Amino acid sequence: MKCINCGTDNKLKDRTANQGRCIKCNHPFVFEPTSMGTAKITDSMFSKTLADISASYTLYFTPKQLLYFLDSRVRKKAFQPIGFWFLYLFLNVWVTGFVGGFTAAFIPNSVLVVNLVYQAGTIWYLFNNTNSSRLNNASRKASAKTLQRLGVVILVVGISASLFVLNSFPVFSIVVILGLLSIFLGTRQLGKVENLPQQFLFSSIDLDRWLIKWQQINGKVDKVLTSQQEQIAPTSINPDITAYSFDRLVVCDSANIAQLLIANNFHFENNCAILSITGYPQSIFNTTMEMLRRNPDLKVYAIHDCSSKGVNLVHHLRTSEKWFLNSNVTIIDLGLLPRQIIASQGKMFTRFSSQLKDEAKKLSVDICQSLTADELAWLHTGNFVELESFSPQKLIQVLRHGISGSLNLESDDSSIILIGDSGINSGNDIYMVENFG
Repeated sequence: MKCINCGTDNKLKDRTANQGRCIKCNHPFVFEPTSMGTAKITDSMFSKTLADISASYTLYFTPKQLLYFLDSRVRKKAFQPIGFWFLYLFLNVWVTGFVGGFTAAFIPNSVLVVNLVYQAGTIWYLFNNTNSSRLNNASRKASAKTLQRLGVVILVVGISASLFVLNSFPVFSIVVILGLLSIFLGTRQLGKVENLPQQFLFSSIDLDRWLIKWQQINGKVDKVLTSQQEQIAPTSINPDITAYSFDRLVVCDSANIAQLLIANNFHFENNCAILSITGYPQSIFNTTMEMLRRNPDLKVYAIHDCSSKGVNLVHHLRTSEKWFLNSNVTIIDLGLLPRQIIASQGKMFTRFSSQLKDEAKKLSVDICQSLTADELAWLHTGNFVELESFSPQKLIQVLRHGISGSLNLESDDSSIILIGDSGINSGNDIYMVENFG
């Protein structure tokens, strides 16, 4: 493992002998991958992750975004088909020869029996991979495809051996069953892996502990946002400023996303106000809303998690007196929406919540009418995708794209479509973006 301070490559015995420090410059290592289980992280990997998520230390990010980003880096190496085939061929010979020879004294045809058991065990291993919430969709798909190919291998090799070498119908039957079962399971799981939820390979508590240790050894990480005690009392704003308004408002369903956008100066660079549905930032919330209500041409952009709670955001904006009840403001739902997740074909980090599953059954009629049957089914299973699963750079790109795409809502090539309104001739139209990014 390379030292991030001097670049020296330290072997395990070197790190152990030097109490977890570099043998050349004595700089402490934060991580020891050999003792971390499946989440093998090195100092170099963590350093590069910090640089990449912040776009070379130019963007702020939340701890949850770092959790998702680092998890994806570790998870990419979760299942490698090439490595599997090398190991499969090696164990196919070793297990059959060693275990089969050991059990030959008390099991008839032990070599053959052990080999068949090994094939069945390999099928079971790959099948479990396709259902594992600790693998990403790419690894689960790769496992399903490997399961199909394994079935073909078992059929070709097994049938040939049973007919021309062993001349055994029972072996032929078992081989056919195993081969067809492997192909069947692989084919069936290929159509299911995209709808399976995922779990983190490590917890947010682990990440907090690593981040604290990292900063103690390598210095403060300036671009990570921390939860700060908000100023509740209204802030005094220059009357000359409050005389103006904004043409655009971005409403987030969480204070974390609003804080992220504000910290990265999205409001300045795109001439828009940024608020959360929870009232963040509290100190200027009421003043900002007064300024916004003075603009008859205001456009509102809603951005939220894909969950039963998130899809309620636009409805709340449209029906709440605190927001835009009885207003002619145009509201554009940028997402995340279930149809955007479904269209991504499993590329987004989907998780499960029993609480959100129960909340999905309580969605209002208006919300349900704006969703397709597939979307409602997706929500009713308790699935959800968080905005914080995307990097700061990606979220900013999506918002900019959504705003620029809404400049002419009547354009034929616009990806934004009308999905409903709050009443006849109300003027309070609700638009939706077909894809996320």
